[in-house]
Amino acid sequence: MAQEEQAEARRNLGEQMRAEEVHFVLLQFSDIAGQVKQVTIPTALWDEVSGHGHWFDGSSIYGFARTLESDMYLVPDPETYALVSWEMDSGPRTARVICDIYLPNGEPFAGDPRNVLRRQLERARRM
Repeated sequence: MAQEEQAEARRNLGEQMRAEEVHFVLLQFSDIAGQVKQVTIPTALWDEVSGHGHWFDGSSIYGFARTLESDMYLVPDPETYALVSWEMDSGPRTARVICDIYLPNGEPFAGDPRNVLRRQLERARRM
C-alpha cells in the first residue's frame, strides 16, 4: 500500500474506532527477540498518532538502541487493526494496531522485525 493510501487508511480508521466506541488503542510492535511490546493510547490521540507517529525511547527495548540514539517512533499499520475480543463485553472497548518503527530522520529502523521481513521478502522476489 502506498504511503498516501496508508495515511488515508489511518484517518479512516479513526472514524471506524469512534463508530465502534473504542476507548483505547494498543500500539503493538516486537523487539529484536520477537517479544511483543505495546504502548496504550486513548482513542482521542489517534488522529495525532496516525498522522505523526508515537515517539518512544528505543533504549528501553532489548536490542534496539543505545541511550544516545534512542528516539524512535511508531507508525500504525491500519491493515492490522483488530478489536481486542476478550475485552468486548466488559469495560471500555480496546483495539490493537501493529506498528512499524522509524528513526527521527524518517528512515525505517533496520532492527524492526517487520522491516527485516519486508527486506528479505523483497530480496527473495529479486532471486
